[in-house]
Amino acid sequence: MNRHAPTLSGLVGLLALLLLTPRAFAWDYNIHRLVNELAVASLPTNFPAFVREPANVERIAFLSGEADRWRNSPDLCLNHVNRPDHYIDIEDLEVYHLTPGQLPALRYDFIGMIAVKREENPTPWADLNEENNQDHTKQLCGLLPWTIAESYSRLKSSFSYLKALEQGGGTPEEIANARQNIVYVMGVMGHYVGDAAQPLHTTKHYNGWVGDNPNGYTTERKIHSWIDGGFWQATGVPTAKDLESSLRTAEPVASNGRVVAPDQMFPAIVEYIQNSHVLVEPLYKLEKEGALTPGNEQESQGKAFLEKQVIAGAQMLGDLWVSAWQQAPEDTYLLRTLAERANSSQAATRSGQ
Repeated sequence: MNRHAPTLSGLVGLLALLLLTPRAFAWDYNIHRLVNELAVASLPTNFPAFVREPANVERIAFLSGEADRWRNSPDLCLNHVNRPDHYIDIEDLEVYHLTPGQLPALRYDFIGMIAVKREENPTPWADLNEENNQDHTKQLCGLLPWTIAESYSRLKSSFSYLKALEQGGGTPEEIANARQNIVYVMGVMGHYVGDAAQPLHTTKHYNGWVGDNPNGYTTERKIHSWIDGGFWQATGVPTAKDLESSLRTAEPVASNGRVVAPDQMFPAIVEYIQNSHVLVEPLYKLEKEGALTPGNEQESQGKAFLEKQVIAGAQMLGDLWVSAWQQAPEDTYLLRTLAERANSSQAATRSGQ
């Protein structure tokens, strides 16, 4: 699999890169902020107004970096559950005799398939260096589509109980807390939707071309950090206002011209990831041609390519938010509980009169 322990020379090269260039985290954060800011800008005017309150817009933007902050933790349990959520190496699905269209919608069904295949044929994982696999994630090909789908479901749930609280007599404090939960889920899920728009989060060639390389694409282990942050640092990070004109108003996620039903959201998310994956080789071609080299006469092509992906991520994120809002089912349990609470309160008031 592709996330094996690096060689000694690779570690030396990586150390040199880290020493000679700024850490990309801040620039990566700026791009993730941009995706979330654009997604908010795309929302229709009838979307719940509290989301557009300045403090909430800022929190949604800030939370775009939350999942990467978790990656900075040394805790193995957090790394174990978080790291695979940021990517899926589509080529490696072949190990499990799967195509993207055959992926099960449930995370643990897929994990079960992995376990069976490893038992049947341990060879693909035989060269894993366990000393550098303490969080037990390097044998995985990534879990990004499930992470996005689960985030959509969490947001639907949050909108369901907010609507119940607003309609069924929830207290101002309960409603305020429910709204803040929605802001939190919207912000964090934006990170993963943004990751999926970056083609290198969808491939085994995530940090330099691996395996057969007839076209001579770069094998240097720095292209990922360059795309995520270095290129933007060198050429300038656009603002939301720079790109807003390229957005359409967010609408429910659609596929083949039809609104995607809740039970079909996972395939739609896989389709979105595949749309990024087909751009892996064009991205490497741009790098080879110098379009990702600042000052090159083709630099504008590289910047246009990456900005288009930022917009694609923001557009999908806005659409997912709208889908979750519109498709949130009625929370009948909470409505019933609120009605019982109101009846008890009225009864207590009458008995005290």
